Formats: sequence, C-alpha cells, structure tokens
Amino acid sequence: MEGGESKKDGGDECGGTIEIWLRKHALNFTRATRHPFILSIRDGSVDIASFKRWLEQDYLFVRAFVAFAASVLIKACKESENGSDMEVLLQGISALSDELAWFKSEAEKWGVSLSGVSPQPANLSYCRFLDSLMSQEVEYTVAITAFWAIETVYQDSFAYCLEVESKTPHELKETCKRWGNAAFGHYCRTLQKMANRQLHKAPGDVIKKTEATFLQVLDKEIDFWNMSHG
Repeated sequence: MEGGESKKDGGDECGGTIEIWLRKHALNFTRATRHPFILSIRDGSVDIASFKRWLEQDYLFVRAFVAFAASVLIKACKESENGSDMEVLLQGISALSDELAWFKSEAEKWGVSLSGVSPQPANLSYCRFLDSLMSQEVEYTVAITAFWAIETVYQDSFAYCLEVESKTPHELKETCKRWGNAAFGHYCRTLQKMANRQLHKAPGDVIKKTEATFLQVLDKEIDFWNMSHG
C-alpha cells in the first residue's frame, strides 16, 4: 500500500495520499491557488491597496507561523522515524527570519507601517487555527501535512504569476519570486514526501483527521486571499 490507502482505493497506482487528495479536492486547491487576488497580480490588474493589505496581514501571520513551525519541528523530533525531517524543518524555520526581514523591507518600500497593524478577522481565525495544531494531542502526521499545504499554496500561487505569459507588474515580481522560485518549489515537494511517509503508516482515524485539516488549510487560505482582495 501507499499513503495509507488500500489497493482498492488506488493507493498503490496513483501516488501517495497527498497526490490522491490533490486530485480528489482539485476544486478546493484551485480556489486557493488561483484566487482572484492571485489572478489580478498575474494579469497586472491588482489594486495596490489590496497588495498593501496583504503585506500588512501576512507579516502578522508569518510571526504566528514561526511558532507553529517550531511546534512541527518538536513533533518531528519526537514522532518521526526519519532523521532528515528535522533537518528539512530547521532549514525552513531558519528561512523565516529572512522572510520577516523581507516583509519589513518591503513595507518600507511601499510606505506601509507595520507597527500599528491589527490582524483582521480572517487572519485572527487562521492564527487560532495554527494555535490549535500546536497542541500536544495533534499528531505529527496532521501537523506536517498542514505545514506542507500552507507552504505549497503560496508556492503554487506565486509561481503561477511568474509564468512566461503572465503580466505581473515589475514591482511585484520580487514578491512572487520569493515563494514562486524553483528552490522553494523543491522544498515544498520535500515536505510533500515527508507528509506522504507519515500518512503511509498512519491509522485510518489519523488519515481522516489529516484530510480534514488539509481542507481547513485551503479554506483558511481562501479566506485570507478574500481579506486581502477586499
């Protein structure tokens, strides 16, 4: 078997559990990665006020994401049988320091003050969701899959804005390259393999919980784009 799915479900023929879910929930994934906000960046019609709103709110989100990433690392140390998981997650966490510095630099470039920014309801909801995943009761399988999904939505979304036929404004290309670059894509595929390894050996109840969490991530991402898009 592959990805905790039985042969009857096509688990050994159609890839791991993640790949099966991406096909099964293709509409949800597309709504998260081809949101009107992303499409507006790609076709050059983006409202700069919306971009600035996203910049402010995502800075706050990343600060909360740091704590979540650290909790995933702790779970990996305790529950993962693959030593490389810890190394991959450490790499991701170390990159978050640069990411926060980038947000500050980008905000200064756009004349955005981050000091007095308050999280909007969709952001607060997403951060509370991250807090719930940090609980000791949440299995590493659930947490690493959520971690993969969060990173992958950004990678897939912003990579779409870098395709040859895109009309992404020059001043926004640096933002798109931050998450849409090939190296970050490789990192996300590595996280996907890590999640698949966990799902392969997970019991049925954990697989169901993980799938539900994956769908929650997509919903939270859509809400976040909606908030940014205004």
